[in-house]
Amino acid sequence: MSGTGSRSGAGTGDTDAGGGKAVAAPPAVTTPRGRRPVVAALMLGMALAAIDGTIVSTAVPQIVGDLGGLTVFSWLFSGYLLAVTVTLPLYGKLSDTFGRKPVLIAGIILFLVGSVLCAAAWNMAALIAFRIVQGLGGGALQGTVQTIAADLYPLKERPRIQAKLSTVWATSAVAGPVVGGLLAGYADWRWIFLINLPVGAVALWLVVRHLHEPSRPRPATRPRVDWAGALAVFATGSLLLTALVQGGVAWPWLSAPSLGLLGASAVLALLTVVIERRAAEPIIPGWVWRRRTIASVNLALGAMGLLMVAPTVFLPTYAQSVLGLGPIAAGFVLSVMTLSWPVSAALSDRVYNRIGFRRTAMIGMSAALLILLAFPLLPYPGEPWHPALLMLLLGAALGLFQLPLIVGVQSTVGWAERGTTTASVLFCRQVGQSIGAALFGAVANGVLAARLLDAPVDGLPGDLDAVTRALEDPGAFSAAATDHVRRAVDAAVDYVYIGAAGAAALALLALITLAPRRFPVITEPTEASGTAGALGAAETTGAAGRSETNS
Repeated sequence: MSGTGSRSGAGTGDTDAGGGKAVAAPPAVTTPRGRRPVVAALMLGMALAAIDGTIVSTAVPQIVGDLGGLTVFSWLFSGYLLAVTVTLPLYGKLSDTFGRKPVLIAGIILFLVGSVLCAAAWNMAALIAFRIVQGLGGGALQGTVQTIAADLYPLKERPRIQAKLSTVWATSAVAGPVVGGLLAGYADWRWIFLINLPVGAVALWLVVRHLHEPSRPRPATRPRVDWAGALAVFATGSLLLTALVQGGVAWPWLSAPSLGLLGASAVLALLTVVIERRAAEPIIPGWVWRRRTIASVNLALGAMGLLMVAPTVFLPTYAQSVLGLGPIAAGFVLSVMTLSWPVSAALSDRVYNRIGFRRTAMIGMSAALLILLAFPLLPYPGEPWHPALLMLLLGAALGLFQLPLIVGVQSTVGWAERGTTTASVLFCRQVGQSIGAALFGAVANGVLAARLLDAPVDGLPGDLDAVTRALEDPGAFSAAATDHVRRAVDAAVDYVYIGAAGAAALALLALITLAPRRFPVITEPTEASGTAGALGAAETTGAAGRSETNS
């Protein structure tokens, strides 16, 4: 690849990229004094999205006891996930077209409206519908916050803001269950949604008051939103993720609902490609996949989303079922990963500034691969500190992997493409998580069924329901039967971690085969100035160039 082409507009002049029609514009600008409240607003906005899942999960028994709907309560999480995932590409394109500020404001307002509606829900169906409304706002929060963070800081300073955002996720993972449990136990489950209002209101006020985007060059033609493409992406993602989330849970994988949803999503995916190829301003432009750098990061982070299912979904079950820990202690075993992750991310710039983004990410994922393979070697039943130590190391490895790739890929595009690029990365990570939940859920169920059916124990029914009964009420079964179930769970989680190691290998393969040795980073002015947007000014005048740096 050559990095000598100058950029008079974002998306042009890159031999690795293929052209783009985006109009160059300055990034979000604020005075140095005003940058702090903007960062505070971004952290509060990220906290709204980050704490949502963990705080709701602790109140599920109270919600079900009040509203009913035990058979469909999983859609409280699935519906939110669907809405966030399928709207990420749309919000990314809108932020590139109309600016970050209006999209972020709309996202915060929509999330808060959804929160109020959730608190007022009168049955489970209404609560699920309102959770989807929340997710529509959450999609704007996740993508736009990450994009503005990249706009505010030049390349050398981006690890600072990214580390702060990682700290928000870490804090939310620990605080969410505690706050949710306290509100559900001592107040009312509806407060877990109402608590979003003051946090969101402060974030909204800070954004409106302190985030200032300069006037952008007026495009030659009026910007057009590809609503047909947005609808096609939404429909395709909704059907595919519904099939992945519900398959093997609400219905068997080879049943008519699963096959019908997967077939329909495949047809819609082809239709989406046709629509996007014909659109003047597509929601998911072709250059996202034609550029090796962006495509490789998309695939690598998609694989990371897949492997993350192992610790986040299955480790708490392992801690409670195999190690015999309570819910709080089991949560701590997982939460140690969120302690090392932001620390590793904050220090990663010292590594990638020396050896480059690609090599740093490869080191991080190689370490993660070895750690995931070490999990099945843990003794049975083992001590709680064994998996806790592995999760501490895994968090450090993934912090060294994810942040360099996000910072690196954001640095290869200009302002007018950064929202779309960031959204594509987050979209792939979310889809990877959904695929991982379905895939590893099937693996775990298959191992449990084989262990219980092929090697039955007297007094223990040979079905998956026996797992729950034996673990919830050990006294109702013999010691041999209970131990048999625990060993089955141990084996199932071991296989899940082996699968996660396979996902780590896929991430490495994507970086080795697709990612360029050196990311084509856009040259940015480094002098201190009264704004955070020196890059934008250079791009507007066509002075910024694309350089092949060691990163």
